[in-house]
Amino acid sequence: MAYSELIKNFEKIRDYMREFYIYGFKSREDYTKKSARSYDDERRRIESWLGGYMAFRHTGEGKNVFISVDNRSVIFNPLHNAWKAKSFTDKDIVLHFCILDILADGSAQGVTEISDGVAEYLSHTDTPFEVDESTVRKKLKEYTELGIIRSEKAGRSLLYRIAESNVDVPSWEDAAAYYSEEAPFGVIGSYLLDRQDEAPEHFSYKHHYLLHTLDTQVLFDALCAMKEKRCVDIVNFSIRKDAEHEHRVYPLRFYISTQTGREYLLAYHYKFRKPMFFRLDTIRSIKAGPVETKHEKYEGFAVKFDEKLWGVSTGGDYSVDHVELTLHVEDNESYIIDRLEREKRHGRIEPIDSHTYKFVADVYDAGELLMWARSFIGRVVKFESDNKFAVTRFYDDVRRMAEMYGGGEA
Repeated sequence: MAYSELIKNFEKIRDYMREFYIYGFKSREDYTKKSARSYDDERRRIESWLGGYMAFRHTGEGKNVFISVDNRSVIFNPLHNAWKAKSFTDKDIVLHFCILDILADGSAQGVTEISDGVAEYLSHTDTPFEVDESTVRKKLKEYTELGIIRSEKAGRSLLYRIAESNVDVPSWEDAAAYYSEEAPFGVIGSYLLDRQDEAPEHFSYKHHYLLHTLDTQVLFDALCAMKEKRCVDIVNFSIRKDAEHEHRVYPLRFYISTQTGREYLLAYHYKFRKPMFFRLDTIRSIKAGPVETKHEKYEGFAVKFDEKLWGVSTGGDYSVDHVELTLHVEDNESYIIDRLEREKRHGRIEPIDSHTYKFVADVYDAGELLMWARSFIGRVVKFESDNKFAVTRFYDDVRRMAEMYGGGEA
């Protein structure tokens, strides 16, 4: 058995897939961290997962390879495949099939019986190695932790049998299909769908956020720390400075952008003594630290901090901007009022008269509201804020749009 698939560092996979295949702006010649052969090895591995979604273009710097996905035809996230590859050796393959076959009749057997069964299998093959009992024991322990098999006490011995499941997976396939594409940890839904002969193709997506499945491990590690009320040490990569930095923080909440799908961790930073945001796709690693005895204090900070958030920007100095957006609404446009109520977040709606409504909010960065405010163009009567830059930007955008479409001065 010559095949050996070794994935020892998933962070390297994340890095490759983002820089070379998602963003598509780096060529083989740009890779300087290791040898060109290392790049070729990873390229072959990734393209074996994503072969049907690969495209390339030639630039002055060389050949750029990237993922090309058409949301109209791609229903299931192909990046889930990255999590379904595993580090294994030829012994792992042999033990996997031998152990599951030995226990396939539903019997419960001890480690010695199973080891003897494996040896019996190998005696009929040309396999150039032997498997001892300690190796079988480790594999049984691993599969017990994974839930593939379960252990039970029999006197002073442990017996193992195939884990039974009473979950009717087919009855959940529609939910799993939706969950796999729309929720964090969607790869779990993808695993469930792999157990079906054919996954349902009921859903299509106008905004299909594929990239962020690569951040699943970071999200999981942070949630585990949050559950145990632990601080964490994170290694964060600064894109602007092209450098890694270590931070000790207390994780508080996660925020997911409805516009980009980008995921953020809000955490209290011990050194800077304030809440800060970290993009999950820039976090290289998370390591759980000691339990935080003052966790209620920091969680209280998060509640208070959230009251003035619109997105994830806090401006330069955490000061608050006052914003007022006045809209004209016709008699048959009650859906506009419904939308304001649905999307106002921490703002409030003030009726001026039967056709005029004012949205009022105090936020850390008024500039973050501009895209949302522009979506009401045609109904906007006035946009006001003590953030003069945001006001100027809003009206400049309206003026340029009017000029673009031949409307003259706005």
